Amino acid sequence: MTTKEAITLFKYYLQSNHKRRTIESYSHLLERFGSIHAQRELDAIAPDEIFHFLESMTKNLAKSTRRLRYAQLKAFYNFIIDRCSLNMRNSCNASLLSKSFKAPKQIPRKILDRETVDEMIYNTKRLQDRLILELQARCGLRIGELLKIKMADVSDRTITLWEPKSGKEAERAYMPENVSRKLAEYIKDKALQGEDRVFPICYSTVRSLVKGLGAKVKVYVSPHDLRRYSATYASRNGVPLEVVSKVILRHQDLNDDPDLSRQDQ
Repeated sequence: MTTKEAITLFKYYLQSNHKRRTIESYSHLLERFGSIHAQRELDAIAPDEIFHFLESMTKNLAKSTRRLRYAQLKAFYNFIIDRCSLNMRNSCNASLLSKSFKAPKQIPRKILDRETVDEMIYNTKRLQDRLILELQARCGLRIGELLKIKMADVSDRTITLWEPKSGKEAERAYMPENVSRKLAEYIKDKALQGEDRVFPICYSTVRSLVKGLGAKVKVYVSPHDLRRYSATYASRNGVPLEVVSKVILRHQDLNDDPDLSRQDQ
């Protein structure tokens, strides 16, 4: 089987079984791989050739990204070998590759406590900044979701999130009453209209804001730490893990976030 034929078969499988974001991620890898080896037999591509391909594609990228690309190519080979009953070994299993693209060591992250998060929020000088922190720490919003919110997406205590990470057309995030009240005041004060973005700033600005407020209370904080905190705080206050996962974090499965499964330990 040629590499081009294998990639075509695998893409049909992805389209039928996976979300758009997963398909896009694999497509980037397979298009590059196919541009080099399209007409070659899949079992003729040696491990050292795969190594040089992955090295050139992931040069200067984070270890986690390098590992992801290796894992994706390995999954591609496994699928084709299994689906087509090919009598060949997965070239990605070679020790050269498994050692070079091994998973980075996971460092346990410290869970923020309520006092630290509250102090960060109280240290904000503008309502916009306070809302950004509260929508992450109280409602579990991701930065990307937060920055795409338009005035028309806000209704009472709910926010409609279009094209969320889950791959659905839309999801709903829920706000505590005090947060929804502040957001309504902010929208009114800014005279925002239907398609106006509520927070017309960029990703790096939010990261700098969160890191700066964390530094004031002498902790390193990323925006995702605030989202993680929203799950921790809810579960420690008696909210069932399934509700935390599917309503606050809006995951499809409880196992989507390894940190969540440890919240009550």
